[in-house]
Amino acid sequence: MKRRYEAERWLRFAADDLRMAQLAFQEEIYTQSCFHAQQCAEKSIKALLINQGQSPPRSHRLVYLINLLSSDLLADMQKDVGLLDLFYIPTRYPDALPGTLPEGEPGPDISQSAIGIAEDIYGRVRSTIMGEA
Repeated sequence: MKRRYEAERWLRFAADDLRMAQLAFQEEIYTQSCFHAQQCAEKSIKALLINQGQSPPRSHRLVYLINLLSSDLLADMQKDVGLLDLFYIPTRYPDALPGTLPEGEPGPDISQSAIGIAEDIYGRVRSTIMGEA
């Protein structure tokens, strides 16, 4: 019971990040849109880890986190989460390592893709945890 409660708490925070990503996109703040999309995915994956009985590590690398899962729920998303992994640091700091984002700051197309990936991850995880699938 406690495990499910904790997983749901992480999902609520993931939902808030998804909403922030969407709002930032509407306001054309693409760096923050991408950052919050990454955060949504990270918190969703950590919710799934908790639901599976694992303690989520203090890592922000989504590819690493997906590989810790005991299910194949997100196995097909390795490439997609690789894109989101690009956004954790350079979307937060203007002096991030040069070349971290090959195309420079994200624009509307990349931001929209990041939100779509986050929505997919969040939806799959939510359905699994809430028993909707």
